[in-house]
Amino acid sequence: MKYTKATNYALHTMAYMIKNNENSNFSLQTLSNHFNISATYLSKILTQLVKADLIQSTPGVKGGYILRKKVEDISFMDVIKATEGTGALFSCELHEEESKCQIFKVMKEAENVMETYLQNKKIYELVQNTVNNRICKE
Repeated sequence: MKYTKATNYALHTMAYMIKNNENSNFSLQTLSNHFNISATYLSKILTQLVKADLIQSTPGVKGGYILRKKVEDISFMDVIKATEGTGALFSCELHEEESKCQIFKVMKEAENVMETYLQNKKIYELVQNTVNNRICKE
């Protein structure tokens, strides 16, 4: 299983915003410059985070993006669902009823374990526990 680049950028962007929350308004240009990615591409990712109610967009000259949820409540899974969607990772194509497929049962169980782990893992905790306050090579 592999997550998209959009999820990668979304997780890093959310961690950056949480880490620098005192600068509560982040411009698209500031964020795209920081991560050295296209503002157009990042804008699409930020739109997904807005739709998921993780951040809020404020238009205008002094506009930008701010966190919408409490930083302590934002999980890895919240961000992943915002960018990847909520569909199942595996589906059985060989049986009409997935409940009869033993392979599906194993895959679904693994997916549930991963989802629970990522839902319980908060980005804020990661930011707080990083050595020298570095999340990744920045």
